[in-house]
Amino acid sequence: MNGVPMNTAVLCEQLVAHTTIRHGFFTREGGVSEGLFSSLNCADNTADNPVHVTENRGRIAHSLGVTSEKLISCKQIHASRAMLIDSSWSAKNKPEADAMVTTQRNLALSILTADCAPVLLADPEGGVIAAAHAGWRGALDGVLENTIALMESCGASADRIIAAVGPCIWQDSYEVEEDFLGPFIQEDATNSRFFKQALKTDHLLFDLPGYVVAKLENIGIGFIVPSPADTLRDERRFYSHRRGVLRGAPEAGRMLSCISLT
Repeated sequence: MNGVPMNTAVLCEQLVAHTTIRHGFFTREGGVSEGLFSSLNCADNTADNPVHVTENRGRIAHSLGVTSEKLISCKQIHASRAMLIDSSWSAKNKPEADAMVTTQRNLALSILTADCAPVLLADPEGGVIAAAHAGWRGALDGVLENTIALMESCGASADRIIAAVGPCIWQDSYEVEEDFLGPFIQEDATNSRFFKQALKTDHLLFDLPGYVVAKLENIGIGFIVPSPADTLRDERRFYSHRRGVLRGAPEAGRMLSCISLT
């Protein structure tokens, strides 16, 4: 099986510098899926051909130096649950969670996204890694706080953690109705800084990656790498759920963001 060329993945230099960590924010390039799912769709809950999804995930596993069985995903539910992982599971028995933490080597944690923010975290000194799915709801409900608390229970220290926020939808692409603001203001009045007026009346533009970075800063993370790309604007490299909705497409593929200890 061929791997996905790593030059098609988005990498974090600060994580690349640590030889005990392998990672990648994989784009939509380098796979075998067709049509709406062209080409590296990794979501098995779409209408894509399951054979193609299996091949795509296998290619990513090969690129990371693990077997397909060791590339694990949970059933993401846009919530705040973080799980400690010490072994892999079958695709049919995925637990519900939006973040995973492990100290196990050669076990690749993976997050599916198509606009939400994937966050890869590592404390290389402590030998603890994590992958979190931070959509607006999960981020607001505390998925990042729960993930880092679980990492610290395994020996990580927040000030040693490198947190890389992957490609996601950026503010100028993320239009929401005004009532979307309410829960964020209830959490903290200063969250208003993550919103600006949209061209459409009674609509705002929400800065998801800015909000995620602020959450990480508040927790005391030692090194934070901001999101490098807007998924909606770059159709060649990224799937985007919002882009599909705007075009009336039935669904979109999903990218995979992964991290493992070697």
